[in-house]
Amino acid sequence: MLIADDHVDAADTLAMLVNLEGYDVEVARDGEEALQIADRLRPDVAILDIGMPGLDGNEVAHRLRQTQQGVSMLIVALTGHGEVEDKQRALAAGFDEHFTKPVEPAALLGRIAAWERGRHRPGSA
Repeated sequence: MLIADDHVDAADTLAMLVNLEGYDVEVARDGEEALQIADRLRPDVAILDIGMPGLDGNEVAHRLRQTQQGVSMLIVALTGHGEVEDKQRALAAGFDEHFTKPVEPAALLGRIAAWERGRHRPGSA
């Protein structure tokens, strides 16, 4: 799993939470690093802060969707902005889900688990 957030404490806390659930996690501090890690790691799940400096999360999601791995990746947006327009921009950029910070860990982990169950159903791709 890839987590990208320029706020160190937020990224590290989220990484610790998902790691405790059994996920292997790598953390990026900006969009460029997120793309580099995604290219090397080829994660099934990417959790991206939208408001990163440089390449923001929307641009990272868009670029990930252009890759072979990114087509089937679960890409989750984390943002401090929860307006309808923000959600629409995130979905248009390629995100599957949009969570407003502070995110409820159970909701985020539940979404990831539901996505994984869907991937591993008999007859699913």
